[in-house]
Amino acid sequence: MSAIGPYPGHFPWLTVVTFAPLAGAVIMLFVPRSRVPLLKWLALAVTLVTFGLSIGMLAAYNAERSGQVLHLVDHATWSSTLHLQYFLGVDGISLFLVLLTTFLLPIAVLASWRIEAGAKAYLASFLVLETTVVGCFVALDLLLFFVFFEALLVPTYLIIAGWGGDRRAYAAIKFFIFTMGGSAFLLAAIIFLYVKSGSVTGTPTFNWLDLSNLPLSVSTARWLFLGFFVAFAVKVPLVPLSTWQPDAYEQAPTAGTLVLAALLAKIGAYGMIRFCLSMFPQATVWFRTTALVLAVIAIIYGAIVAFAQTDMKRLIAYSSLSHMGFIVLGIFALSVQSESGSVLYMVNHGLSTGALFLLTGMLWDRIGTNDLRRMGGLAARVPVLAGVFLFMALASMGLPGLNNFVSEFLVLLGTFVVGSPWAVAAVTALVLSAIYLLTAYRRAFHGVPAIAGGAGAPSAEGNGHGGAAPAAGALRDLRGIEYAVLVPLIAAVLFLGVYPKPVLSKIEPATNVVAGCFSGAMPTPSRLAGTEVACIGGYYSGAIALPRSSGSP
Repeated sequence: MSAIGPYPGHFPWLTVVTFAPLAGAVIMLFVPRSRVPLLKWLALAVTLVTFGLSIGMLAAYNAERSGQVLHLVDHATWSSTLHLQYFLGVDGISLFLVLLTTFLLPIAVLASWRIEAGAKAYLASFLVLETTVVGCFVALDLLLFFVFFEALLVPTYLIIAGWGGDRRAYAAIKFFIFTMGGSAFLLAAIIFLYVKSGSVTGTPTFNWLDLSNLPLSVSTARWLFLGFFVAFAVKVPLVPLSTWQPDAYEQAPTAGTLVLAALLAKIGAYGMIRFCLSMFPQATVWFRTTALVLAVIAIIYGAIVAFAQTDMKRLIAYSSLSHMGFIVLGIFALSVQSESGSVLYMVNHGLSTGALFLLTGMLWDRIGTNDLRRMGGLAARVPVLAGVFLFMALASMGLPGLNNFVSEFLVLLGTFVVGSPWAVAAVTALVLSAIYLLTAYRRAFHGVPAIAGGAGAPSAEGNGHGGAAPAAGALRDLRGIEYAVLVPLIAAVLFLGVYPKPVLSKIEPATNVVAGCFSGAMPTPSRLAGTEVACIGGYYSGAIALPRSSGSP
């Protein structure tokens, strides 16, 4: 393998951030299963170190050349014969998704602090999952991306099936089948591109930059777009490929639901921007109306079904479906504002919806149920928890001054410019979200308790921590470790709501490139009659000193 990094003295920040959790999981193999406290502290230390490294990555990103779009590139050759490459890089689209991942994993470990049974396998699964998620956000070689994309199925399946609720096996298998089915389309498209690049240039490659300059017939590009889009639509998910989502979110343990909603769904939305839009711009325009229709269906369907739920966790799951539809709407509106808003929304949704799932898990720990019909009057018993829940619900609704407002405003603004009916349809879901979230809050925390003592009897379902549900009436407000989980999330929600400029200033250069390919603002390679050649690869490859494959287009 050749030396990593195209620059002299380059420190491989992305490689270190990506594989540090995996190294921690390997170390964990040598710790006896009986040493549960040590395993917990080790997992927490590894995730905190990884977050610290990601802060170093951010500092290095800021220090690189201001005119550069793709940063911190790690590049090496695995095999010269097969032209296999190790290629990592970040831009404004992926940078904060990596930071979101490393920020939330220590919180996921803290949220699992009560785990006892199978703690070693459980915590190791989260460390492996962190590596695969970060890998998806930084891999710019399609084969390497696919490896990370598929590898994340294993720890996710184990987390759901091993520590979920009563129907965890069904939910885990359904999640696995849907995701594997979508991945089959992705793999077929990647292999075709590899073979096609060899026939056109004489040098087959999985390199995203090279493939983004590959001339394709219009019909071929459309089929390839579908292969990528289906795989990512399953992960987002979009209706009708979303039936796995409510079951998986409901049955997963609390920390598992946090990762599913806050991180794994973002891989699908990120993939649409990074691969569908950048590699197949003309096909994107051709499928644009279909994608917008699917996004609006997800927005409205998720909001209406959420309104009908009596289970708190399923309500938030359908709410998440609606929000992810909002993100996809911004992506396919294809304007600078909507693209920037969607990327920012990915981060904001991970914070606010992830926090709501954590709070739901904390409620279950106290009352032994997620059934809103068995709640009521809890604000008098757990006032701080009730206040934080209301705060996060308001953030999820897009209250001005909190994080979701800015991203929703940008998506609606960018969508309205290109098609006001789409924006009007999306606004209806914002109204519905206020109704179902405030209704859920009122039913759970105010009114007359449904059962004496303000809590229902413990149910038989698992609580996601490996322990039994508490006895009815044993209610305590937030504890120290729960403050450690929630305070960073509250701070992030407030910061991004009041001062999102530092994040948007790094997102916009990358989204300008993406949107420029559809507005004609960016210079594009020459286009051949009846062919499609993307402009992204040419622009990015001109912005970094990256060794190119011989025979590249």
